Amino acid sequence: MSAAASPPPSASGSTASASAVRRAWMAVLARTPRADLEAALTRAMEGAPFPAFDWLRAPEIGLAMVRGRIGGTGDAFNLGEATVTRATLRLRNDDSQDGATVGVACHLGRDRRRAELAAIADALLQTPQHSERLQLQLIAPLATQLAAKRAQRQQDAASTRVEFFTMVRGD
Repeated sequence: MSAAASPPPSASGSTASASAVRRAWMAVLARTPRADLEAALTRAMEGAPFPAFDWLRAPEIGLAMVRGRIGGTGDAFNLGEATVTRATLRLRNDDSQDGATVGVACHLGRDRRRAELAAIADALLQTPQHSERLQLQLIAPLATQLAAKRAQRQQDAASTRVEFFTMVRGD
């Protein structure tokens, strides 16, 4: 359904909608490699320096337990641990009505700079003066790039697929 055809969100629906939009851009930021994220964010900021910020939680590396399910629906079990990096920051001189804008980031791996860039992007995407431009110049191209990589991986996997069949012997 297109955005024009959907009914206007209610007061509680707009919060849910904003939350879904933020979840979507956070997923893109979490899956984008550092070099791509840094280049796209620099382009989207039109060469301006990144805004000043204060760390609420400097990038830190830790472990998260990865859980799986037998057959995708069975009992959950601990599959193993994965390395994750997370960061939280607050923009300085923020003119938003709700106080300072806080940006967060969490991704697989041990890349502190990538967590910093994703947290900056998250904070800027929440500000009215940057939101629309960053959606168009940062999130949309990165989402398209990630979708193309995923489609290529699926195509590569499909090309190795083997079809098995059985023949019934006639007795």
